[in-house]
Amino acid sequence: MFRRNFTKLALGLSLGASLMGTSAMAQDDMRIALVVKALGIGFFEAAHKGAEEAAAELGGVEIIYTGPTGTTAEEQIEVINSLIAQRVDAIAVSANDTDALVPALKKAMQRGITVISWDSGVAPEGRQMHLNPSSNPLIGNMIIKLAADHLPDGGQVALLSATTTSTNQNIWISEMEKVMGNYPGIEVVATVYGDDLADKSYREAQGLMQKYPDLDAIIAPTSVGIVAAAQAVVDAGKVGQVNVTGLGLPSEMAGAIDSGASKSFAIWNPIDLGYSATMIAHALASGEATAEPGAEISMGRMGSVTLDDNNEGAMADPFVYDSSNIDDFKSIF
Repeated sequence: MFRRNFTKLALGLSLGASLMGTSAMAQDDMRIALVVKALGIGFFEAAHKGAEEAAAELGGVEIIYTGPTGTTAEEQIEVINSLIAQRVDAIAVSANDTDALVPALKKAMQRGITVISWDSGVAPEGRQMHLNPSSNPLIGNMIIKLAADHLPDGGQVALLSATTTSTNQNIWISEMEKVMGNYPGIEVVATVYGDDLADKSYREAQGLMQKYPDLDAIIAPTSVGIVAAAQAVVDAGKVGQVNVTGLGLPSEMAGAIDSGASKSFAIWNPIDLGYSATMIAHALASGEATAEPGAEISMGRMGSVTLDDNNEGAMADPFVYDSSNIDDFKSIF
């Protein structure tokens, strides 16, 4: 649904949102809003780069990169309502809550706006499709394997997740629990939540080490939590005793690998994820593709994604980073 002669509206300061790339655009440009969990997070800034790459490749596309300053559903809903008022063509959202965003996103779809979720999904009734960064079972197995590989005799591990309502982290932890039998001797002693805030994640990691003096590993399936936990281990003088692993960015985790606070971690490429989400949103908004079970939707240079019965698809397998390859990737994302 392309529109002519519209006026760009900035999101209110109360949302802490930022409209990027506000250069003059052609009247017929498609506007795709990339809504992230919170602004100021490296993972999402890298995804924004990928979205801009896709927009340049497609031509005639403007990316509105935005999100709240905090990590609550309420703040994301405010952002979404503002985008509806702006009559954007598509919303691609990484959700802070599976269900809470549904009413606002349903309103968007009722007004003809294409809605997809990516990274962290919303319930099916609140979107047309969801793009998982990887297969949830593969991610769930990966995060526990990263810890277990360095604990041949078993040991205590703890989870430092994002928020209690983070769709993707909860699914990955659930998938991890399903395969715990494959890792005898590994005991998960606690799960805590840092709300994807660096200072809270740091304090939660400190608390884990204090409460469990024999703790061997902290698994953080969040790029904010893993960096904070690694710093907490360094500051506690427990490098070599507590291994921090999970999902992180090479650019942010290079120091932790160098210090020994982390022996290895994994992630998909967030640049590719933002690129793929934008390609899918464009295909759906332009009518080139339809989100339905079995549909194969192009993701440009990333190939294509095939939707399952829940209109979900996976982009790529996670990749492990360690001292052997961190220098090759830390300057990329």
